[in-house]
Amino acid sequence: MESGELLRRPGPSGSSKSGVRGGWRAAFYLVVVAFLERLGFYGVQGNLIMYLTGPLGMPTAAAAAGVNAWAGTVLVLPLLGALAADSRLGRYRAVLAAGVLYLLSLGMLTASSALSASSAPSTTSPAHVTFIYVALYLLALAQGFHRPCAEALGADQFAPMSDGGGGGDPSSRASRSSYFNWFHFSISWGYATSTTALSYLEDNAGWAAGFAACWAATALSLAVFLLGARTYRAEQPAVDGSRLVETVRAWAASVFRRKDDTSTQRLLNREPEDGKGLVVKLLPIWLGAMVYASVTSQVYTLFTKQGSTLDRRLVTGLVVPPAALQCLISLTFIVTLPVYDRAFVPLLRRVTGHHAGVTTLQRIATGMPMSGVAMAVAALVEGRRLRVAADAGLVDRPEMAVPMSLWWVVPQYVLMGLAMVLADVGLEEFFYDQVPGAARSVGLALCLSAMGAGNYASGMLVSAVDWATRGSGGSWISDNLNRAHLDYFYWLLAGLAVLDVAVFMYFSKRFAYRSKGEP
Repeated sequence: MESGELLRRPGPSGSSKSGVRGGWRAAFYLVVVAFLERLGFYGVQGNLIMYLTGPLGMPTAAAAAGVNAWAGTVLVLPLLGALAADSRLGRYRAVLAAGVLYLLSLGMLTASSALSASSAPSTTSPAHVTFIYVALYLLALAQGFHRPCAEALGADQFAPMSDGGGGGDPSSRASRSSYFNWFHFSISWGYATSTTALSYLEDNAGWAAGFAACWAATALSLAVFLLGARTYRAEQPAVDGSRLVETVRAWAASVFRRKDDTSTQRLLNREPEDGKGLVVKLLPIWLGAMVYASVTSQVYTLFTKQGSTLDRRLVTGLVVPPAALQCLISLTFIVTLPVYDRAFVPLLRRVTGHHAGVTTLQRIATGMPMSGVAMAVAALVEGRRLRVAADAGLVDRPEMAVPMSLWWVVPQYVLMGLAMVLADVGLEEFFYDQVPGAARSVGLALCLSAMGAGNYASGMLVSAVDWATRGSGGSWISDNLNRAHLDYFYWLLAGLAVLDVAVFMYFSKRFAYRSKGEP
């Protein structure tokens, strides 16, 4: 790894004592924190649809829509957490607040599941369902504070946090770009571990044991974060929020060409022409990310339900939990990101002269089409699954595994993983770079909010398709997947992805970067 720039800044506690902080040493703590935090969080999200359709007894379409709504909230709430961090709390304290919320919410889920398991089997009461949803949305709030602030705090270790878009020297920009790759490499390990080990624990030892393991992972994450506190370089927030408000005001003023405002130029630290129309140009990128997210969100819902119908036995006799198939996404990250960062980027850097090999928008535009290809492959696999189910006489026996190996769904997961390696990481780096330095948590939150809006859109699309197709032919997303037509729904999403790529390419080619490090 390239060494980051080390600067002297006030410590996270706000004391005036100076010391050498930042660089890869500080970022390493945050990368480990990210692994442990994702381990705990995805232990819930990765298997949530099976929890809702299992112990809570929800129909498939309602559960999928519910998971999408919750996942959308998970990714929209970072706007709240980021605004609180950049205006008052600071990123360090925001991560601390997230740690407390994680322990509370996961503790509630663990206690609720333990009490439910110890009681006599009965229909889940409304009070119990309400309690679980309160715990889930507290978990979403914890994520809202943690994800943008922890990731932005790590990126802050490699560049002046108040810069106006220049991003520091080329070495710092290269290290920061590399940091985003390694950050996702780390959370991929957390995702892979949670969707295999924790989902297996939940399916075999019980949900209480699985949620307790999630609680322990987040407790350890908080401990590691505190252990690295003396190494972090953290900028102090404007206590009354005035600096953030003024920065955003100046940023917006550039759209309307207010060249008479010298404070705008000072805050943005650039020529006024460089940011002309920036806010307007960010909107199409945000919308493109939203549509892309509505496609990729199927990994956590319908892909999992599709996999649950297959023969999931391994040669050893072990039965793979449906949610464990999501680890294929993580394995794709784990295998691909080091190759991308250590081989592909240096090679392209020699050709293009760009510090990251390609621009962030070029990286995103390469990943987005792969999501459409993944959906097309998923549609073909689902078509075959339906034929196998019909040939085996299992159309009206959804409780029986279809005699078709789980290995058939591997390509769609791997293709979706490749799409995320390029597009998800690129989107986060793009939004971090394209906002003023004082609002970079907000920049990452904007990216996550696009993903959240995509989950909301996916949930609405699932509900709309379910409602529209309940005629004589039966719903495309029926509880009995052997009578459903997920393949039709996947083809619909593949077409949506093609349209999204075309529109995104049109606007991305016309986008003017505010960072001088971009061409």
